[in-house]
Amino acid sequence: MKLKQFLNESYTAFHTTANVCNMLKENGFAELTLGSEFKLKRGGKYYVTRNGSSVIAFVAGNKNIFNIVGSHTDSPAFKIKGNKAVQSDVARLNTEKYGGALLYTYFDRPLKVAGRVLTETENGVQSQLVTSKYTVVIPSLAIHQNRGVNDGFAVNPQGDTFPLFGSSATDVYSTLTDNKVLDADLYAVPATEAFTSGVNDEFLCSARLDNLTSVYASIQGLIESKPKSIAVVACLDNEEVGSGTRQGNPTFVEQAINEICDGLNMSRAEKRAALENGVMLSVDNGQARHPAFTQKSDPEIFAVMGGGVTIKHHINYATDGLSSAIIKKLLCDNGIKHQDLYNRSDMSCGTTLGLAASRQLGIKTCDIGIAQLAMHSACETCAVADIDEMHKCLKAFLSAEINAAEQGVTIK
Repeated sequence: MKLKQFLNESYTAFHTTANVCNMLKENGFAELTLGSEFKLKRGGKYYVTRNGSSVIAFVAGNKNIFNIVGSHTDSPAFKIKGNKAVQSDVARLNTEKYGGALLYTYFDRPLKVAGRVLTETENGVQSQLVTSKYTVVIPSLAIHQNRGVNDGFAVNPQGDTFPLFGSSATDVYSTLTDNKVLDADLYAVPATEAFTSGVNDEFLCSARLDNLTSVYASIQGLIESKPKSIAVVACLDNEEVGSGTRQGNPTFVEQAINEICDGLNMSRAEKRAALENGVMLSVDNGQARHPAFTQKSDPEIFAVMGGGVTIKHHINYATDGLSSAIIKKLLCDNGIKHQDLYNRSDMSCGTTLGLAASRQLGIKTCDIGIAQLAMHSACETCAVADIDEMHKCLKAFLSAEINAAEQGVTIK
């Protein structure tokens, strides 16, 4: 699956995980189940899922050291509340915010209803992936009725962002499946297809660049890598709302690592050493300096589109001098373009999986990403060249033998 197709078809974390699993299966990865004994072979390729919205894939290399890449499968959207449409002159979907969306960008553009429905069957409850055949839209209020809109517009998610559902529609579930639905996890998500822009098509524009470019590069990097160590790629749900769920918390990664160690007959001491000497990359996109708002970035050290892999520095990130130096050495050795990103000292930034995973696993961690514009918009923008550099970075990282012991770091 090519990146544009992946972006277009990965409407929700459930769709993303299904697409990732298909990519893995097509490349010889075998599915395992948490809760059952992992029977692993050195050189074997495996994956495990949770909740249908998170997936962890790994290749069991010969060296007992972990190279881990973490990213997230979810993106901001509007979560649909229940099954009943809001009735007025026309029916509208009853929604609430999921994540920190740039709300005004969702107006007047095609949206799909997508996610999963949980249906009743003879054997219990079955999960069904769904995408609406129809589109919905959130209409703006005409400028004639809101003359000051261009001077400032505060969006109220309790009503302003309810998409038009139909002239007489009453329930959502029946438009998605003929089966009896007990409950659902549904979202109104951007449906505009990914496209390139710029005189030389140097920019990629799409919904969900944050963070599906990282997911895609991670999985492609793992598929194409030749790991010497134990290469793990974790794509987790719910990062946009705090990573507090069973499928979004790094405890899922820890549980998978425990099973991997047991399946490879590693002792407790070998497991501790594999994490202590290992490295994790938390891969999540960062802010490029905006050409119209350069004052919003640090005046000296900022990231730009086309600058390559971005190494992210902030107290909200897990990056420190050591983890940054390890990754810079790897990037330099492989001729991969890279840059540093610091925020303005009077502005904060978002959080990633990095800190939580580093704390949970006790592993050296570096936050990286690609620099993009319009983060959390319904249409984000990044440089095509940076996606290629990130792909090369993750392939090199997952293939490398990195021993990040306290007495000194070696990279082969």
